[in-house]
Amino acid sequence: MTIKQINDEKWLTLAIAEAKKAEQIGEVPVGAVLVGEEEQLIATAHNQPISTHNATAHAEIEVLKRAGLVRQNYRLPNTTLYVTLEPCPMCAGALIHARVSRVVFAAKDFRTGACGTVFCLHNSKVLNHRFEAVFMEDSHYIARLKAFFQRKRCE
Repeated sequence: MTIKQINDEKWLTLAIAEAKKAEQIGEVPVGAVLVGEEEQLIATAHNQPISTHNATAHAEIEVLKRAGLVRQNYRLPNTTLYVTLEPCPMCAGALIHARVSRVVFAAKDFRTGACGTVFCLHNSKVLNHRFEAVFMEDSHYIARLKAFFQRKRCE
């Protein structure tokens, strides 16, 4: 295992901890962590659309908002986003506008995944920016996500 893979696992673990926070408040368990090029933590966030009554309050959008405040700039080049679920088209668009360099995700989104599973926005040649998308499967998180949706369907 390379140092990069070890670091990726470390940051994905933190994103999963953020996802648990979302689940505890009744949100879909998605968490996100933004890291700088020197492996420094910039911001963390989790899903909040239900609690905030805001369809755009996905973990990725929330972490970009927080990071923008930290950096005092909406552009976040040379950063890596670690997120538990593959970004949707809205979030992939925001990542493109923010100039994020790399996205690592733990579970594919078979309904709206925009980093290769359903759509390929991350590397579209018609857009002004592209980012590397890395699927780093986490079977425990995937099982947790499936269990969450099974419980919700029974409610």
